[in-house]
Amino acid sequence: MATRTVRDATRELLRDLGLTTVFGNPGTTEIAFLTEWPDDFTYVLALHEASVVAMADGYARASRRAALVNLHSAGGVGHALGHIFTAYRNNAPLIILAGQQTRSLLPDDPFLGAVEAANFPKPYVKWSCEPARAEDVPAALARAYHIATQAPMGPVFVSVPVDDWDVETTKPIVSRPQIRGFAPDPSALDELVSALDAAERPAIVVGPGIDGEGAVPDVVELAEKVGAGVWAPPMGARCSFPEDHPQFFGFLQPERKMLASALTDHDLVVVIGAPAFTYHVYRGESETALPPLFLVSDDEQILARAAEGTGIRATPKLAIRALLDRAAPREAPKPRTRLEKPAAVTPITPAFAYSVISEVLPDDAIVVEETPSHRNDLHDHLPIKSTDTGFLTVASGTLGYGLPAAVGAALARPDRKVVAILGDGSSMYCVQALWTAAQHNLPVTFVIFDNSQYAAVRILGEAAGGEKVPGVDLGGIDFPALAKSLGLNTSVVEQAEDLKPALEAALPDERPHLVHVRIDANPRTLY
Repeated sequence: MATRTVRDATRELLRDLGLTTVFGNPGTTEIAFLTEWPDDFTYVLALHEASVVAMADGYARASRRAALVNLHSAGGVGHALGHIFTAYRNNAPLIILAGQQTRSLLPDDPFLGAVEAANFPKPYVKWSCEPARAEDVPAALARAYHIATQAPMGPVFVSVPVDDWDVETTKPIVSRPQIRGFAPDPSALDELVSALDAAERPAIVVGPGIDGEGAVPDVVELAEKVGAGVWAPPMGARCSFPEDHPQFFGFLQPERKMLASALTDHDLVVVIGAPAFTYHVYRGESETALPPLFLVSDDEQILARAAEGTGIRATPKLAIRALLDRAAPREAPKPRTRLEKPAAVTPITPAFAYSVISEVLPDDAIVVEETPSHRNDLHDHLPIKSTDTGFLTVASGTLGYGLPAAVGAALARPDRKVVAILGDGSSMYCVQALWTAAQHNLPVTFVIFDNSQYAAVRILGEAAGGEKVPGVDLGGIDFPALAKSLGLNTSVVEQAEDLKPALEAALPDERPHLVHVRIDANPRTLY
């Protein structure tokens, strides 16, 4: 076998695995990996490591493929940890490759050295390692890929000392196919089918795992066959059912009493691809018991920690297809009443803004959202209709995800329009990602809802009895000036009647365009 370096072997492997788009922000410990960059690889530069990881997350989730991230030793990994946590909660299959100082310097705790590098991102990676030998690097990355893309998906981490890349190796690397999903246990499926056939008013809670597998058409077919009302789970990070469908019942709130009340009319609840359930606030235990519950998930931890119900381990698509083959048909439930369009008033209400976006949004658009203080208005007035990654948001609650994730989604899906709807507070965490959008001429429309505050903090703080809470006021940020300095076209909307024309002008723009919308500073109470 001809002599080759670890770098050569790694690039051969990355080509075989389809990992030729690399998201990064380089440092000196990455130079040996990046040198003589291949023409068939794409390096996506972001100006901060948090943006790097969120872009890769958006890319991976929009494309349903793994993404490779390259970070700079301990400092770069430290900057990125918030969105590594987000990638873990989002089940984003990221292979995070971090630089490390030269092996011969490590005993002396050198400048830029990472102490216990493999432990740094734990517990929010599925697996991590720093290979014992340079020639083990490609094998470690191959293993990392299979762990990241194996259900339940999630980020993994490999630390590589800078001098490993030039080491010669003859060790063969075999590129194996991605590990596939798994079907439910037959006896457990029998129990669930019997429960569905006996139920008169079943409900299905459709989690992000369904859209993650591209199984939305399958679950629509299942809901229509068994006559189930369909709910979205609390804090769902993807849309797994068309929200204009007559059997879509709405969104469960992340609070025990409200959630139990919403489900009280059903005599069976089947949760697929989501926890049962994710809560955000505690206002006491519910006096209303949940209906009989089945929980279908590929994640053994979700099944183990569920407080009640019958757990069935399976990847969502195979479970849904198995149910479709065997469940008895039933008439559809009566559709729920839809809300009327809000009034066009100034200051612009979030509800009105979302209703206008709904009017002008292309049917196949990908909406990336991060407006935590307006989530209920989003649910009520911007129904997501696409059955193929129509919606992405953050599952972790870590701010700063939406803006760079939209950039990653646009890189992954150039065939789709990407619209990012962001709060003023959340957008500032990774605002430098606008530069990357401009550098790649991505036709993303960024809509900033500016209420001049961290409104979710204020609303929930006041609801919990907090008074005179500091650090929530943000007035005075000139978003158009900031966006122009980073290379974007911009629009400003202050009057309700100007919103639709501004959006109709921005959406066809073939370059990134930021629309700054002044929003009423007194949004309604959250759940």
